[in-house]
Amino acid sequence: MLIRITIALLLFISATFPQNSEASIGSWCVANPKIPDQVVQAAAVWVCQQSGVDCGRIQRGQNCFLPNTIKDHASVVFNTYYQIYKHKGGSCDFKGAAEITDTDPSKQPYQNPVVFLSHGSCAFEYVPDSK
Repeated sequence: MLIRITIALLLFISATFPQNSEASIGSWCVANPKIPDQVVQAAAVWVCQQSGVDCGRIQRGQNCFLPNTIKDHASVVFNTYYQIYKHKGGSCDFKGAAEITDTDPSKQPYQNPVVFLSHGSCAFEYVPDSK
């Protein structure tokens, strides 16, 4: 009986935690928490004017609307831009408004003073780096 439980547990763990996932060792572009919101917002507006960046995802009723903060919305669009353009010479800086993280923001909770939120169904894209 113990062997069956051990095998079942190992199968569950291997199915739940993928091994060798490239996305777990990737890079994402997010808003710099040290930069004032108005600077971050101006950079996000510029990003939304660039070809290929879908800023509709951060609109009310869409999967990336919550958490509804300037920096969370900016992180979504900064990362979208970065994933599209990083292999074409694009960067993650936007005059200091953004920074690279090696932690998938989709998986990180957001803590505000009142409630504990996550990005829920908002998936941050990831394009593997060239090898």
